[in-house]
Amino acid sequence: MAECRRLFRPHPNLSDEVNRNILQSEIEGGVFLGDLPPSTVLQIHTQHHCYTMLPLGGGSALISGHPRYCPEPILVVIAGSTWGGSMLKRRFVGRGMRLEFHHPEYRTPIITSPIQEIRECPQWIRSEIGAPV
Repeated sequence: MAECRRLFRPHPNLSDEVNRNILQSEIEGGVFLGDLPPSTVLQIHTQHHCYTMLPLGGGSALISGHPRYCPEPILVVIAGSTWGGSMLKRRFVGRGMRLEFHHPEYRTPIITSPIQEIRECPQWIRSEIGAPV
């Protein structure tokens, strides 16, 4: 039986801008980290960098790809994705949005440039980040 997805309905207590952002994230696409099978590795291409992420569950992930913050895989906590303001779509990686994560060596969250593409990594990249193949 085919899965029927519920269409987004604007919430009357949210502003038009917030409702528009939520709808846009549905159109652009993305993934809730909790929906991924174990050992899924993602390549996340932002405007400026290409990150590799291995979600570990509970919001934790190994991430690499930024020359300053994570040149090698490091354990972080993924907050989710944002449109650049204070509204956060928790534990979601969304195209057109900015990934926000908490790095153990920095007090404030790291916020990426806008995400342009999200892909599942091929098998050979999984072994480089330490994921089971």
